Amino acid sequence: MAALALAPILALLVAVAVGLDLVGRWLSGGTVARQRQRQRGHSPRAALPEPARRPLQVVAADVRRLARQLALVPAGAPLVRWQALWTAYDAVLMEAAEQLEVAHELTATCVGMPRDIERLRVLAALESAGLVVRA
Repeated sequence: MAALALAPILALLVAVAVGLDLVGRWLSGGTVARQRQRQRGHSPRAALPEPARRPLQVVAADVRRLARQLALVPAGAPLVRWQALWTAYDAVLMEAAEQLEVAHELTATCVGMPRDIERLRVLAALESAGLVVRA
């Protein structure tokens, strides 16, 4: 009689244990097959190709285009326009610097005069690396 009373409790404990195991697998990255692949060094994410980079000529053209747009922004233009152009210009400068392996601190530099000085330094470094940044 006592064994019959313990059967539902034992079944509940087994169900909880199986559920916790499934949750643990899900949180750790999926199925047992994926875990075995990772243990063997075959990660499905490692097989993905590296994202293609834009050609350096296109990046240089974007640097020149955005520099011209910044120079032509009229006085009294909305601050949002300035910020958008500076953000795009910084992103393209960083892309060019990474392709030419030029060190930069644009993301770590504060907005204002320090960032302006870093932009000039990066531009000079890109020019010395052979990129035509002023047409």
